[in-house]
Amino acid sequence: MIHYRSIFHVLSALLLFMIVVLIIPLLISFNFAEPDEIAFLQTMGVLLIVALPLFLLTRGEVTLDIKDGFLIVTLGWTLYALFGALPFYFSGFIPSYTDAFFETMSGFTTTGASILTDIEALPEGLLFWRSLTHWLGGMGIILLSLAILPLLGIGGMQLFKAEVPGPTPDRLTPRIKHTAELLWVVYVAISVIEAVALKLAGMNWFDAWCHTFGTMATGGFSTKNASVGAFNSGLIDYIIIVFMIIAGTNFSLHYRAFKGKFFSYFRDPETLTFMAIILAATIFIAIDILSILGYEQFSFRHVLFQVVSIITTTGYGTSDYEQWPILSKVVLIILMYFGGCAGSTGGGMKIIRSIILFKFAINQVKQLLHPNAVFVVRVGKRSVPQEIVTNIAGFTLLYILLSIIGVLFMSGLGLNWETCIGSVAATINNIGPGFGSVGPTENYAHLPVIGKWFLSFLMLAGRLEIYTVLVLFVPIFWKR
Repeated sequence: MIHYRSIFHVLSALLLFMIVVLIIPLLISFNFAEPDEIAFLQTMGVLLIVALPLFLLTRGEVTLDIKDGFLIVTLGWTLYALFGALPFYFSGFIPSYTDAFFETMSGFTTTGASILTDIEALPEGLLFWRSLTHWLGGMGIILLSLAILPLLGIGGMQLFKAEVPGPTPDRLTPRIKHTAELLWVVYVAISVIEAVALKLAGMNWFDAWCHTFGTMATGGFSTKNASVGAFNSGLIDYIIIVFMIIAGTNFSLHYRAFKGKFFSYFRDPETLTFMAIILAATIFIAIDILSILGYEQFSFRHVLFQVVSIITTTGYGTSDYEQWPILSKVVLIILMYFGGCAGSTGGGMKIIRSIILFKFAINQVKQLLHPNAVFVVRVGKRSVPQEIVTNIAGFTLLYILLSIIGVLFMSGLGLNWETCIGSVAATINNIGPGFGSVGPTENYAHLPVIGKWFLSFLMLAGRLEIYTVLVLFVPIFWKR
């Protein structure tokens, strides 16, 4: 049974919370005396008119089950993109609402795909809001609400399961509200450390915070047209590399590290595999570039930066990887689908799923040789329940099918094959820059309107890990 009153109450509360969040970029606008302050006030007014009456009319005990969780998470993200686009639209800096929605959905889903041709033309308030959407979407709007809105105390686990990225959510404490608070404390603490490091490395505070938001959320929105490459600083590059890796690692491990259990990283098979893939891909691409393009176009720092940026699905850039050899670009596409670790802010399929699928495939080969034997998938010392293996196999199939459908759809819009594959891979994996005409030095502005709405759907599906969104299209979901 779907509890519509409770759903509308939660969604209206989330929209009211957006009003509070918008105060921050509004203050930035006042500080810089920019012309976008009116747009923020108008957006806050619209939110108040829409959300407050709905919130008051649906008051009462909040009852949620798993169906309600799926609806709230999917609709919550969609509503945040719909209303979060209004400052861009009202200000006139993005005159097309489709483009404004695309930019905002890209922000909240931490994708980083942009329609902006001149990012630096935006006033500071809008630039800050654009980056802040990343940071909020990184750990999750719904997870944030679990920590600060008491009305979600009942049924909170349903939202947690629907939102947290990865095959199984990692509860740090018996109380879901306390878990959300701990995760956000860790998230904020690491963000502050990075912002200070970037400031000491030469950025001003505004750029430091905006790039911190993009890094910690693995989103990739920059305040510069040339992305991180605009700073031309090895120190800044390496600081962002380190924090991209941190953001792409399971945050429950960071929590344990804060508690003094630093060696948890070295005992986690997923983290070790994650680091091994980064190392192997960096060496492979470095050799490929050296053998094809030579030393003149080679920079180890840039190769490492792009490998980490792609596998963590951050999407920042310091060089144009479109100029790299075709084999290196294929490796980057593969890294897009690997993604970060479960429980991180990264997108993609997640490393743990690849590990489990690989071990499952090996077991199937062994089963052919020993039909009567029983083989269990193990990750480290832990055995993986069969239902999780089945869930991951189904997830992977849906992921591949949706990617194929996406490429076919974009092909029907008359785009070349590289742009079709690149745009779909970049949006469903929440990376941002792709290949072809949506590469690291290009943007998505030229795409047809229907293409932008479709890619926005892929961003949402990828961020919420397919099942959460696609389950709403199954007729049985709506039955009692």
